[in-house]
Amino acid sequence: MAEDVFRIGTGARPHDMQLKLANRHGLVTGATGTGKTVTLQVLAEGFSNAGVPVFAADVKGDLSGIAAPGEAKPAFVERAKQQGYEWQPDAFPAAFWDVFGEQGHPVRATISEMGPLLLARLLDLNDVQEGVLNIAFRVADEQGLLLIDLKDLRALLAHVAENAADLTRTYGNVSAATVGAIQRALLILENQGAENFFGEPSFAIGDLMRKDRDGRGVVNILAADRLMNSPRLYATFLLWLLSELFEQLPEAGDLDRPKLVFFFDEAHLLFDEAPRALLDAVERVVRLIRSKGVGVYFVTQNPLDIPDAVLAQLGNRVQHALRAFTPRDQRAVRAAAETFRPNPALDTERAITELGVGEALVSLLELRGTPGMVDRVMIRPPAGRVGPLTPEERAELLRMSPLRGKYDQPLDRDSAYEMLARKAQADAAPAQEPPASGGFGGLLGGLLGGVVGGGGASRTSVPSTGRASGGRPRMTMTERVVTNMASSAARTVGNQIGRAILRGVLGSITRR
Repeated sequence: MAEDVFRIGTGARPHDMQLKLANRHGLVTGATGTGKTVTLQVLAEGFSNAGVPVFAADVKGDLSGIAAPGEAKPAFVERAKQQGYEWQPDAFPAAFWDVFGEQGHPVRATISEMGPLLLARLLDLNDVQEGVLNIAFRVADEQGLLLIDLKDLRALLAHVAENAADLTRTYGNVSAATVGAIQRALLILENQGAENFFGEPSFAIGDLMRKDRDGRGVVNILAADRLMNSPRLYATFLLWLLSELFEQLPEAGDLDRPKLVFFFDEAHLLFDEAPRALLDAVERVVRLIRSKGVGVYFVTQNPLDIPDAVLAQLGNRVQHALRAFTPRDQRAVRAAAETFRPNPALDTERAITELGVGEALVSLLELRGTPGMVDRVMIRPPAGRVGPLTPEERAELLRMSPLRGKYDQPLDRDSAYEMLARKAQADAAPAQEPPASGGFGGLLGGLLGGVVGGGGASRTSVPSTGRASGGRPRMTMTERVVTNMASSAARTVGNQIGRAILRGVLGSITRR
């Protein structure tokens, strides 16, 4: 633990990773089957032994074997002897994660945490659709709507569509067709299993930065074999995780070793057809996250997969063999050779095509921060198992995990879906109770009361000088005549007003 370096391999001289410079990022490239995964495991073991936690995606399932002791393969034993040490098996502390919650602890994020930029990338939206999605997020912020899972986002989009006319006046054009296109893209994403990723409890970044009782860094392994079937979800998830690290970690300056090392396997998926805004965000994060104490290492087949602006930030480089079968392959070989600090004793471009399995061209940063001279290096053999754990071994490690139970059960808080549902229900309820007298009768009765009795009195209040046998006031002949005339007039006026009101109502309907 007191060491400031760890050994990667040996060529004309030993090559050690300087922990103080490990947060200057790195690159591991090479064709399929040339040893990139083994190199990744060697780096993860070295960082773990140095007390540095690691996060890595396990695309093929092979990296999980780091949690079990390796086997004394003759090739490993012999290679260690040639490099001047005796090979010993070792198992490393590991935590397993899985977006789908099948091979590890579930990993979840809320819609709000993902944000409109990454979500637009995930949904493959065009500029107009991304603009409407940004408006939807603004509406959610202004109205206090929590966006946690996919049903919250669907409810929000429906709310935006219903209020498109009002929103257009404030934010610009919002059309129902554009909202519908976003909703269809959301359905495709949901069919790919993304509903497992969006929700709570949300993933806590601090759980990536744990150490075991011996002070060794925990190797966090993301099960990505199934996730790779949805490459856009895979790339967006890892970029979200990197962005969360950047936003949540405080400035740390130059540390004697990183807080965390992040391996981005199959890195070309991050940059394929990525919009300019996203590439700018990746470049900014890679450039600035160093000061947060995080090192980022991209693992891919071809160095041309990485944009130049990002490639320029990667100081520690391990180049496995490339095949120069096509013009693009030949350009990749030349580009890879030109990125190394030249070695007068080595034809770098030729060596790239001649490397054997387990060999690599290595250039690591030296203490002054300058790139080391490129050398042809035999990568040291890993101490952990090369190959996957069995399902039983993985299940046992999950059962013993200190994180067991923290993320297993999803939560469903009161959020945008429930809030908008209550609002719709309240809007559908009548604004007030109808009058007890009801209908046109009550309205006309009030209007015509004065005609019958004058001054608002009812006709039964007409004064009388006598009473009938039932106790009612007895009307004189004159009173009966006047009352009958008033009733006839009231009926005539009532019929005319009723017809006028009915025509007005029907006319307003037919004009719509």
